[in-house]
Amino acid sequence: MMYCKKGLAGLLLAAMLAPQFVGTTAVMAGEQKKEVDIVFTHDTHSHVGSFETVYEGEIKELGGFARIKTIVDGKKKENPDTLVVDAGDFSMGTLVQTIYEKQAVELRMLGAIGCEVTTLGNHEFDYRSKGLSNMLDSARESGDVLPEIVLCNVDWEAMEQAGLGEGQQLIADSFAAYDVKDYVVLEKGDVRMAVIGVFGNDALACAPTCELLFKDPVEAVKETVAEIKEAEDVDFMLCVSHSGTWEDESKSEDEILAKNVPELDLIISGHTHSELAEPIIHGDTAIVSCGEYTKRVGTLRMRQREDGRWEIAQYELVPTYPDTEEDAATQEKVEDFKGMVDSQFLVDFGYTSDQVLAQNDISFSSLQDLELVHTEHNLGDIISDAYVYAVENAGDYNGEPVAVAVVPSGTIRDTYLPGDITVDDVFTSFSLGIGPDGVPGYPLIEVYLTGEELKTAAEIDASVSDYMKTARLYCSRMNLTYNPHRMILNKVTDLYLTDANGERVEIEDDKLYRVVADLYSGQMLSAVTDMSYGILSIVPKYADGTPIEDFEDVIITENGRELKAWDAIARYMSSFPDTDGDGIANVPDYYGELHDRKVVEDSRNIINLLKSPNKYAVMIAAVVIVVILLAALLILLAVKIVKRIRRKGR
Repeated sequence: MMYCKKGLAGLLLAAMLAPQFVGTTAVMAGEQKKEVDIVFTHDTHSHVGSFETVYEGEIKELGGFARIKTIVDGKKKENPDTLVVDAGDFSMGTLVQTIYEKQAVELRMLGAIGCEVTTLGNHEFDYRSKGLSNMLDSARESGDVLPEIVLCNVDWEAMEQAGLGEGQQLIADSFAAYDVKDYVVLEKGDVRMAVIGVFGNDALACAPTCELLFKDPVEAVKETVAEIKEAEDVDFMLCVSHSGTWEDESKSEDEILAKNVPELDLIISGHTHSELAEPIIHGDTAIVSCGEYTKRVGTLRMRQREDGRWEIAQYELVPTYPDTEEDAATQEKVEDFKGMVDSQFLVDFGYTSDQVLAQNDISFSSLQDLELVHTEHNLGDIISDAYVYAVENAGDYNGEPVAVAVVPSGTIRDTYLPGDITVDDVFTSFSLGIGPDGVPGYPLIEVYLTGEELKTAAEIDASVSDYMKTARLYCSRMNLTYNPHRMILNKVTDLYLTDANGERVEIEDDKLYRVVADLYSGQMLSAVTDMSYGILSIVPKYADGTPIEDFEDVIITENGRELKAWDAIARYMSSFPDTDGDGIANVPDYYGELHDRKVVEDSRNIINLLKSPNKYAVMIAAVVIVVILLAALLILLAVKIVKRIRRKGR
């Protein structure tokens, strides 16, 4: 009986304390909810060292993997289980990319800062299949700690059914040796997480030398998520995506991904160089981006809710300014790699990386200026002028002048600051690609366009580039005036060429004109026709008017060697007069002013809006009239039907 009394007393005591006990349990459960800390990067583009550029309207020194390592170490001191990931485009952007194949600098440096998982971006394919394959093999053979690579939407099945091409086989073998996966599962403390990699549609469109076939990103991620749910027991799903976010939500690929694959808890979004001060949230999926070139590093903490889904508890984009100390061991590694550039690449061009080409007192436009303000910019002027200079001063120049040189804004990667302009600065400003010769740097090409096609190109620039800002054109020897308020494809109000003396030359519709650009721009030209559904057609030709099928056939060479776009700029810089007598060229005052190359006629006057309609305006007007007539006919038909029904009703 005594035992029973004690048991009853215990039950009564428990009942009395029950409310307090339950409340304490709820707080404890809240405190013990699972959390995961993440540091992320994307679009670092070979910026392994610090650099100076215009950022947020000011000249700032920032960036570099040595500072990122300090930030990572600080986070790991707080939480040793912090995850470090990257969302692709880790290569192509500075001189260290020139040893991409032999040294795999970028991938090895990601490993050095503690990055555990990355994916591939479009620029990882810039050195073609052989270059990517060599880079992966070099990274693996280095013996360094490397991040895992995840990529779920390569369509190996379709390629194997068709028979793997030589380049595809190279990548397949290197992927297998590196052990590239669709996803990986990691354990971070008490959190078991899956990390999926995906390559976006626009990224593929921006990779003209990529030989791989890809599945639809959304469908591939859906399939991968289903596989993970069936085969793995995970708390958290993270996607490192090289797809991007856009102002137009209907075209914003990672937002589309979030809406269609709600099982994802977090998307690290690369490709569009977005810098999201606040995460984008769709349902229970968060999307984050920290911007390009190591200017900022993303940090966040995610906490699991009662319902099992996750929410962002902390989020910060940490700037990599000089007040962040550089990790000494990481910086030493960076310097070692930089030292290889002169001996393994620049020696063949007769340069050194720190060689001063010109001294500059001019304030050049920033990359943000090129994106935000659609007008003439002196940064575009000097690069397009450099193309003309290099071609017309090449050792085997044939005497035919360049009619127009074209530079799309998306190919310009950085600006020039006041002070010394070095070889390093010039290469960084135009650091894309490789030629068929296997030497880093896109070569210049020459094509011939009719005068009518030049007018079409001008209309595309005036009408479409606000929606595709990387396609804005900066030209040498072609001047245009446009009114942004006029009808689409009828915005240009004046267009003419200038000769070597700066004199105006009227454009003849049927005449062929020699146009110089870089190889990448030529390879991307077909996108114009595709985007316009064939309405806008530009067909690059040889001098005899025959259409060009392969732009590699029209590469400009000098004594049998490709004339590289970056080298053209370097030659032009060093050609300037030495105005202060110190033996170094000086950027001329000419670039301190604008020269009516792209004039904005900001007028809403009805006469200015309607004058001089071109063929596209007539076509659009005809379509509008047809639509109005069809609508009127449908309305009349509807009225007749209603009247007939009413008569029958009576």
